[in-house]
Amino acid sequence: MIAFLFYLPFLLVFVLLAVYAERKVSAFMQDRLGPMVTGKFGILQTLADVLKMLQKEDIITKSADKWLFVLAPLVIFTAIFAGFAVLPLTSDIQGSQVETGIYFLMAVISLDVIGILMAGWGSNSKFSLFGSLRAVAQIVSYEIPLGLSILCVVMVTQTLNLQEMSIQQGLLSADNAYGGFLAWNVFRYPMLWIVFVIYFIASLAECNRTPFDLPESESELIGGFHTEYSGFRWAIIMLGEYGMMLLVSLVATVLFFGSWNTPFPNVGGMVLADWTSGAHGTILGDLVGIFWLISKAMVLVFIQMWVRWTYPRIRVDQVMSLSWKYLTPIGLVMVFVCGIWKLWIG
Repeated sequence: MIAFLFYLPFLLVFVLLAVYAERKVSAFMQDRLGPMVTGKFGILQTLADVLKMLQKEDIITKSADKWLFVLAPLVIFTAIFAGFAVLPLTSDIQGSQVETGIYFLMAVISLDVIGILMAGWGSNSKFSLFGSLRAVAQIVSYEIPLGLSILCVVMVTQTLNLQEMSIQQGLLSADNAYGGFLAWNVFRYPMLWIVFVIYFIASLAECNRTPFDLPESESELIGGFHTEYSGFRWAIIMLGEYGMMLLVSLVATVLFFGSWNTPFPNVGGMVLADWTSGAHGTILGDLVGIFWLISKAMVLVFIQMWVRWTYPRIRVDQVMSLSWKYLTPIGLVMVFVCGIWKLWIG
């Protein structure tokens, strides 16, 4: 119910604001203004685009496989949105209480590959088919370094429960007297900085974000696997893409950057963590926890946008080489390093 009551409304609002923010970020980096007409500073432009999109005709090409074509956007979005079900929100509020939360999340979001393949095959278009095959090859390849990076965190934290990982990185944990950023996994286990870089690069490929947007490359494939989609179904696919951006950012926050815990530590006479985290079990504590979790995730979302408008798209062979020749071997080495660290240092 947490996914439906909080994450679904938040995701809808997030997409409206994220599209506007991405337009403004790209405009700033390219020394232009971006949308400025609809609303103050163009803030209503995305809402106007959504209203126009919902009124567009839902076109299904005559040669398309209707059922595959119609169901594909729903499969893509459902697989991604199901991942939110196990995310913790605060120290008191969590989605599903499964002990293998991160394992479930990795398993369920991998199903979006099926939806992408359905979209490409069901469209009966060479552009869509090429895009879907690229997406499948890319996502399957980058799930390996992504899984290895998550495995490193699981090894050092000794749990698959995302809420337990969150507790270990804050004052609620018995072995973290200081709290704050000093208790975050990337500071307690410094080798996780390398692991995070692997995770972040792989997550860009999972989201089909630049420089890994080969499945949607406009200069080659028009729109890739969603070339033939229009109106509401195209909007669902875009909702799934931005939902994936938010999901991988939230997961990175939980795994590496303290989850819903405050970044301020208790050091010396400064008792910052106590009054910036809120009391456990109170409404204020829940609100503050939500604020820190979402704020950290938004920073990572901004970095994803920053990368998109900084780096050019790379070739297909370079995408595959980066995964198999570099990220996967480095990920395996980091698994070994994390195991040695846990056995020798504790």
